[in-house]
Amino acid sequence: MTNAYRVCLIVSTVLLGGGTMSLTLTSRVFEQGKPIPAVYTCDDRDISPPLAWTEPPEGTKSLTLISDDPDAPMKTWVHWVIYNIPATKRELPENMPTDEKLLDGSMQGMTDFGRVGYGGPCPPSGVHRYYFKLYALDTTLTLPPKATKTQLLKAMEGHIVGQAELMGTYQRSR
Repeated sequence: MTNAYRVCLIVSTVLLGGGTMSLTLTSRVFEQGKPIPAVYTCDDRDISPPLAWTEPPEGTKSLTLISDDPDAPMKTWVHWVIYNIPATKRELPENMPTDEKLLDGSMQGMTDFGRVGYGGPCPPSGVHRYYFKLYALDTTLTLPPKATKTQLLKAMEGHIVGQAELMGTYQRSR
């Protein structure tokens, strides 16, 4: 085992709270690195895709999901911000409501579309990558509804005990 590999292994073990549990994020409608079906984009119904995850690390008090597009022309475009998802939850169903506060206590933040709730892929040209990042936190955030991704990332600092990521692609047909 090389020293560089040992350092990476130690760092990832520390960051993931011991390395004994790994958080995995999946969707039944698209696979890692594969196209997101049009129904979940601005070209069709623009509804949120179903997402599911494995049991989060011990000590998780809430979950946060951020979805964004780093291939947008001007900046990384934020498509969805949802936080204070109960730690007992293992999925977000298809077509989530776009309410600021959901019945289970989850809250939704502002997207770069200027609204709360999911906004699907809508790239101006070419193939774009869409990242769905799930964070397990050792706290419940005190942010009000409509928080931005920037506010959320700041509030999460020092509280991330696990993380998972799912990436899908989309290219508009013209």
